Amino acid sequence: DIDPEVERTRSRPLASRALTVQTAIGVALISFACAAILAFYLNPLSFWLCVAAVPVIICYPLAKRFFPVPQLVLSIAWGFAVLISWSAAVGKLELATWLLWGAVVLWTMGFDTVYAMSDREDDLRLGVNSSAIFFGDNAANAVGFFFVTTVGLLAAMGIDLQLHIGFWLAIFGAAVLWFLQYSQLRKADIPRPVYGQIFRQNVWVGFVLLAGMIVGEIF
Repeated sequence: DIDPEVERTRSRPLASRALTVQTAIGVALISFACAAILAFYLNPLSFWLCVAAVPVIICYPLAKRFFPVPQLVLSIAWGFAVLISWSAAVGKLELATWLLWGAVVLWTMGFDTVYAMSDREDDLRLGVNSSAIFFGDNAANAVGFFFVTTVGLLAAMGIDLQLHIGFWLAIFGAAVLWFLQYSQLRKADIPRPVYGQIFRQNVWVGFVLLAGMIVGEIF
């Protein structure tokens, strides 16, 4: 009942009633069943990490109602992707795993706070929570902090894994993009669409970082 009242989300299939609640529940259950079947093929550590991720994923859609920073719940949920995939590949969690996990959590906090900034007026009207409301006038600075600490954790991971120049070039490129995004957020009276543009730019940042990690293993 929240999405139909928010400008950014009211056109989503479920919010716009293009998709019925019954269909959405059915698709969710099928997806969950498929994920559960796949989880049984993982090693025990990865399997139990999947189990641990489930309550976090379930809680996220409800978090705006009771948790002051719901974006943190989303960030932790996304972070499980690092833990599960890493443990599935190497069978254990290492220092670099937790550094990457922390980077993903903080990066997600950053770009999803940007998204929340576009919804701030609607969320205040509806009485729901968001990181943009929690940080208030310091939301842009909070995003900057999350991006800076993300760079720091990624750099620490690169040092720990002894990654090569390709990775460091990617880190530099990501840092420049994040600085430009932060500079935009510091401006007054930003039109709502700009927040969405900044949010979507982080998809490309992700590709840059992924390419850097792959190339950094070689060059």
